[in-house]
Amino acid sequence: MMWHVYQQAKKAKSLDEVFVATDDERIAGACKDLGLPSIMTRKDHPTGTDRLVECIKTVDADIYVNVQGDEPMIAPEAIDIVAKAILKVDDPRVLASNGYKPIHDPAEVVNTNAVKVTITTGGLALSYSRLPIPYPKDGAAEYNRQLGLYAFRKTGLEKFAAYKPGPIELAEGVEMLRFLEHGYEVAMVRTPDDNAISVDTLADLEQVRRLIPA
Repeated sequence: MMWHVYQQAKKAKSLDEVFVATDDERIAGACKDLGLPSIMTRKDHPTGTDRLVECIKTVDADIYVNVQGDEPMIAPEAIDIVAKAILKVDDPRVLASNGYKPIHDPAEVVNTNAVKVTITTGGLALSYSRLPIPYPKDGAAEYNRQLGLYAFRKTGLEKFAAYKPGPIELAEGVEMLRFLEHGYEVAMVRTPDDNAISVDTLADLEQVRRLIPA
């Protein structure tokens, strides 16, 4: 799965370099065997974005893109769209861009492994939750799923590292809430990944194995 994520990221036109960041010697060993460049990090990072913060000490750049390792079907075009989105932002409160896709399957709406996001009319994240949001009080609602795809300016990552996880981030286990809880914003970006499957369970893994070559 890691190999597939790396290969999809390599196809993105916006990325100059791609690395696998890990704290696991087994993953680092697999990267060496597969010829994938990797960066070893500490083991105490609570989120992938905290791990990325450590990587900026090794890799100097203006923009950093985080593609989570459970996204083997991520579209290279989606990576480019999210990366370019943060470049277009001139509001200093917007520290990251984050991909999302609409949810059409009712089972995904109630799946707590799928993080739902509500979005302002200006395209900013309003809230994230593992529960279905918004609540369909009148019997209908549209739902969007956050993808494990983010882009940050270096200053955004530095600000992320400056704050401890707040109570909502700790409760939900959604790292982008750290920005929202501290008064900053995340730009949400619609991506062409409607059919992509994030691997959160063994059932997801088996489904992906049926859809893409080993």
